[in-house]
This record gives sequence, structure tokens and C-alpha cells, in this order.
Amino acid sequence: MTATAPRIGIRVDAGITTGVGHVMRCLALAEELASRGAEVLMLGDIAVPWLRDDMAARGLPPLPGPLTPADLVDAAGEHGLDAMVLDSYELDPACAAALRDAGVATLAIVDGDTRGQVANLYLDQNLDASLRASGLPAGARALAGLRYTLVRDAVLAARPSSPPASAAGSRPWAAPAPRVLCFFGGTDAYGAAPTVLPLLLATGRAVAATVVVARPELHDALAAVEIGPEQSVTLIPPTDRLPELATSADLVISASGTSTWDLLCLGAPVALVWVADNQQQGFDRVVARELAAGLGRLDDLVADPAVRRAATATLDGLLAEPSRRHELAARAWRSVDGRGRSRVADALLGLIATAEQSATAEQSPTAEQSPTAEQSATAERSPTAQQVSSGPAPAATRPAPLPR
Repeated sequence: MTATAPRIGIRVDAGITTGVGHVMRCLALAEELASRGAEVLMLGDIAVPWLRDDMAARGLPPLPGPLTPADLVDAAGEHGLDAMVLDSYELDPACAAALRDAGVATLAIVDGDTRGQVANLYLDQNLDASLRASGLPAGARALAGLRYTLVRDAVLAARPSSPPASAAGSRPWAAPAPRVLCFFGGTDAYGAAPTVLPLLLATGRAVAATVVVARPELHDALAAVEIGPEQSVTLIPPTDRLPELATSADLVISASGTSTWDLLCLGAPVALVWVADNQQQGFDRVVARELAAGLGRLDDLVADPAVRRAATATLDGLLAEPSRRHELAARAWRSVDGRGRSRVADALLGLIATAEQSATAEQSPTAEQSPTAEQSATAERSPTAQQVSSGPAPAATRPAPLPR
């Protein structure tokens, strides 16, 4: 651990059921930290092959992710970490306190529920999030709301420099066959694409749809969807071109979740479904603010014909009214400024700097301990002192634990 190049670990997992959203927002923070000279290590079980390959290509190959507090503290010591970021619904909540007690600055990324984690710093990047200080450990700091949204380099590079000025702006809002991008997370764990695509085509309107097939087993169901006149469907595998595709689309249909904030940052006109219980609150808030249109819960779209008809009517209105899409896009762009990761990095690096300053202060001798000139001269003549000074250097000292 050094003052010049902080070493920061990020403990996060990804899988078919857990999705890739946790990793994506952690990669955004990793990019920001690395741009400031920090060394970043990713630790976790990444059970999504294309994501694991992408991380390796970025120079962030995932290392084994310890599951217990003791093992995680050992890993922090082994890698010489100054700080650890925890982003998991499954990891033992006691890991945060163990790291903090060991003097490792700890950031817990949460979605509403802190799960009892005892950290130095908390981040909830969701719309209207509120982490009340009274419910946090003494001395802890909370970062909450879209002001702290973590957005990756690829999204920032594709973000327009200004919101759409009018319906005659950069997108062909009145195009005869609107381009629609459909994707439902990195794994589409609940199989939303085969349910939602037919609702889009049921409008009967001319449309050019591009659908991300997150898993091979979804391909046949999507390929079998009936396509009407002046409609086209292109099926593509997971791609790192999503930001580019979203900014060129006239409408994006997606699942509520971490990717929602990317889409808002891009100023994309979005229609959302929610597929898991932990997505409902975010869905309700975004739709209530008219930052995106709402299509409903996936289970209801599967089971209830009335809900399907209502969703198709919503999509029909969006395809028919370029001005409506434009309004959504303009509000979306203004809601996420893309600088959240910089604010989070400021807070985390500030924690590390505070710990280093505390450690330096504790290791410096006080005025009462400083030897006088006479004591120094005596020590120089003392054989015992010479023998001690010629011995091995003392072991490095870990920074003192941060305030609890």
C-alpha cells in the first residue's frame, strides 16, 4: 500500500440469474479510479463468458472472490489493498465490518437496503434514493441519488453534448419506420425478449427492430415471432455497441435496472418493463417522473391479456408520436449528467487519504518521545543501540482502522 498509487479491490459477482448490472456499474468506477492512477483488482465469480472475456480485455481479469469475512480480509492483506468496494446481494454482510475493522476503507454499493453492512461509505445510485444518516454507523458517509450514478466510458463517449433541441433534432423522429432497440439485461434471465417483441409488432406499424439475444436458448423463440408488413427484426448477440445502438434508435425497450441509468444518460427515449421485485420501485419512480414510458411487470404481460393490450397501446402511441419520444429523451438526458463516478471516486480516495494521514500521525514520535541531543549522543555510543540499529528493518504497519 502506497500513498502514490492506491490499491483498490472490487468484490462483485455476475451470473445468469443475478445478471451483469452490478459488474457494469463497478467497471464504471474502476475506469474512473484507474484514470486517476489507482490500481484496481476485480474479485468475484463472473459466470457470464462474454463478460469475463470483456473484463480480461480491459486488463481487469476477475480474481477469485472470497465468500467469508475472514477470507476477504486475508485477500485484502495479500493484495495490499487500501480499500474494498462491495457490490453484492449475496455476500455475507459481515464482510464490510471485518474489512473496516482491519483498516481497509470500505464502500458498500446498495440498492435501498444496506443489508446491515457496516461500511465507511455507502452508495445508492437510484432515483430518489435516501440513505438516512441516522441508520448508518457513526462516521459513515452516504452518497444517494442520480447525482452519483456510475456510468462507463463507452456510455460517456456516446452521450450527446446536449439534449435533443426539438423533434427535428439529431434523431429522425418522424422516420417512416422507427428504429427500435430491444434488450433486457446482459443475460435476460427471465426471458423478456420473446414476450415483449410480439407486443411491439402487434402495433401493426412499420418498425425496424434490433433485438439482443442474451442467451442462445432464446433465439428460436424470437426467430419464430410473426412479422407484419413493413416490419423487420434483426437478432444480434450481446454486444459492446449498445450505447451506439441506443443513441441511434428512435425507441429503446428494456428492463428496469442498472442499464436504465445508462439509457437516461444517453438521452434515449425508453419504454421499460420490470422483471424482478427489486426493480419495481425504480420502475415506478422513473415512470412517475416521465423519464421513461412504462409497459408493466413481465409476469403480468405473460399472463394477462388486458395488460398486454395496454402495453401494445403504449408502444403504438410512442411509435405514432415522435414528439412524445422527443420529450422522454430530453428529460432523460437532463436527469443523469455522467459525472457521478467522479464524485464517488472523490469520496473513496478521500477515505484512503484520511487513513494514510492517520497512520502517519500515529507512527510519528510526539514531542515528549523525541530524544534530546544528550540522549542521542549516549545512544550512539551504546553497543546495545548499535546492535539494535543494525538489525532488520521493522515490518510495515497497516493504517490504523478508520473511525467506527
